[in-house]
Amino acid sequence: MSNKHPLVSVCIPSYNHEKYVTDCIKSIIAQTYDNIELIVIDDGSKDSTFTKIKKMESVCKKRFVNVVFKTKENEGTCKTVNKLNSIANGKYIYSIASDDMAKPEAIKTFVNFLESNPEYALVVGDDEIIDGDGKRAFWDAERNNVYDRKTAVYKTFGEFLKKQNRKIDFNSDEFGKYRTLFGNNYIPNGYLIRRDILEKTGQFTPDAPLEDWWLMLQISKYAKLKYIDKILFSYRWHGANTITNISRIKTMASKTAQYEWNYLKHSDFSGMMSDVKKTYFRELRRRFIHRFIYHKYRIDGNRVIKLFGIIKIKSIKK
Repeated sequence: MSNKHPLVSVCIPSYNHEKYVTDCIKSIIAQTYDNIELIVIDDGSKDSTFTKIKKMESVCKKRFVNVVFKTKENEGTCKTVNKLNSIANGKYIYSIASDDMAKPEAIKTFVNFLESNPEYALVVGDDEIIDGDGKRAFWDAERNNVYDRKTAVYKTFGEFLKKQNRKIDFNSDEFGKYRTLFGNNYIPNGYLIRRDILEKTGQFTPDAPLEDWWLMLQISKYAKLKYIDKILFSYRWHGANTITNISRIKTMASKTAQYEWNYLKHSDFSGMMSDVKKTYFRELRRRFIHRFIYHKYRIDGNRVIKLFGIIKIKSIKK
């Protein structure tokens, strides 16, 4: 493949993944798509992660059209990803955590789709699950790793997300709509995005700490998202995953949701997809009704139906 094909910037934020970062980089080296620049920024790891990264420098310089390896003091994921995106030169950005891996055909598959479908700004595939040793795993009902495919509840991360969001057809245009993403993020890992969409979405902020969810919401305001029903990513599920800290993730989700709500309240919705404004007024209506019900204000159910067109709510006495 010649460099007439668009440049893809692979951006890897790394932190304390000395055991995994080499495999992550090797998975990018193995891509069937040639025109790639590799940008890795280590967020002040306390282990030998950056040493492992530097050991890959010579082979990476032979493979990629541009290589940037940097380390800095610890600032968190949001600031690290902002720095990565600011360095990227590609038409497209492929983001991957330093403990995950991409399937060899991932980037080529995604570029081919976005080049042919300009109305889309993001494309993603399904994720297989691997454990801390890189062994293929599946999940039981509690998302614990199991190794018997026949008895597993979830075979892939995509299957888990589909079952948690049964009302959404991942293979339809409903996938990635703002109104369906507003409640939670169901986009798998390992996505390719158009770099120019970042001019509309803006930078990541610690005030919205679930950065992936926040990004999906911003992209869906202006463009379409596509799911390809094929395993193109290896999602490592091990004890150090941030998402396994349930209490922390709930706090991060609440903070991100509040940040997004405050943004909507001050938005004029210009240039956005039509369902963004509809979602705002739907949520405004829901919060209004919630306030009356749970604070036990006196309100007539028929009046609620007349004003808001919802299912009848019985009057609640103060």
